[in-house]
Amino acid sequence: MGVIGLIYIINNKRSKINNLAYFLLTHIIKNAKIPLDVSILRWGVKKMRKIIDSHLHISKWGDEDFISCFDEYCKEQSIHALNICAIPSRQSNVCNNIIMGFYKLARPKNYIHGGIELINIPIDNMPKDMDAVTQYRELMEIGFDGIKMLEGKPTEHKRIGKDLNHPSLNALYKEIEKDGTHLIMHVNDPDEFWDLKRAPDWAIKAGWTYTDGTYSSYEDIHNQTLKVLEDYPNISVTIAHFFFCGKEPEILERLFKLYPNFCVDLTPGGEMYVEFQKNYDYYKEFFNKYSDRLIFGTDSAYLGDNKYEKWLFNVVTTFIGTDKPVSSFDDKILCGLGMSQEKVDNIFYANFERRVGKEPKKIDKEKFRAYIEKYSFALTDEDKKRIEPLIKKYL
Repeated sequence: MGVIGLIYIINNKRSKINNLAYFLLTHIIKNAKIPLDVSILRWGVKKMRKIIDSHLHISKWGDEDFISCFDEYCKEQSIHALNICAIPSRQSNVCNNIIMGFYKLARPKNYIHGGIELINIPIDNMPKDMDAVTQYRELMEIGFDGIKMLEGKPTEHKRIGKDLNHPSLNALYKEIEKDGTHLIMHVNDPDEFWDLKRAPDWAIKAGWTYTDGTYSSYEDIHNQTLKVLEDYPNISVTIAHFFFCGKEPEILERLFKLYPNFCVDLTPGGEMYVEFQKNYDYYKEFFNKYSDRLIFGTDSAYLGDNKYEKWLFNVVTTFIGTDKPVSSFDDKILCGLGMSQEKVDNIFYANFERRVGKEPKKIDKEKFRAYIEKYSFALTDEDKKRIEPLIKKYL
């Protein structure tokens, strides 16, 4: 049968005896220096399991280091594919879209969700040939697999100065709903960010507290999103970070019943996972019942030593994919849900593929080049210097 066969059996027979056997077997293998892929040893869910990380970012150029960093991540964690999302708070959406386009040319098995560049603020004064719908169509024709909106994050929401359900965005939502294109939305932040007494130190240092009266309230942004869903009930939308509803999951239950294409992703928000553990029995039933509406992601960037990102991946995948304990965000033990393989597969990859496709779209090089030329005014001189060699290499 061999070592791998024994590990497979042990991890599929859930009992204290087999957990002890797993520990002893892996200890023997390591001490005997038997060559074996560490991904098989770490936890049983990785052995034959397909995973798509649906929510990552390229947060800076780093020359082409971001390509090798993601390659390392996929290899180390046995990832089938990645979905890179726009993040305009770090760069313009144009710059971020271009980086993602080159990444997909270099690694075509991966997905990308682009962002709309808000040429003018306020957004109801956009140039006709660069309005939101025009940009959306351009991205789809280039070969982007979906759209990412960060406009619901309080800092971006304040910068834009318009509600998420503002009439200037209606045409975009309507087009996305009509096409069945997948939309990922960041909406709000944890409610404690509106209260300095409850906000964590890291959020205060990042400038993500909203107590000075210049930001919309948590409730206002939340309700604007509900209005978008009401107006476009068939839109294929995934709201990131569990819609920050870890303390009020009944809101998600109601939305799941109302809107057939509504999902949330499980990218931390560490506060979500604290709530998952506090209300473990409830959430075990919740995850089993709604496994077809939950999507795996990490919200990682993977540049640098990536120690935190590797720890994060282990926490989330152990919780979703095993019944094993793992040290979690509050330094307490988070217990895995012990779900069936079918339900774990829903979360790890199948729900994403049902909404985006089993194969990523191909980049149209001519349309991509035309996009770079059209929107070059939104790039800095440094961006242009970095893009030039990528154009020569990939276009």
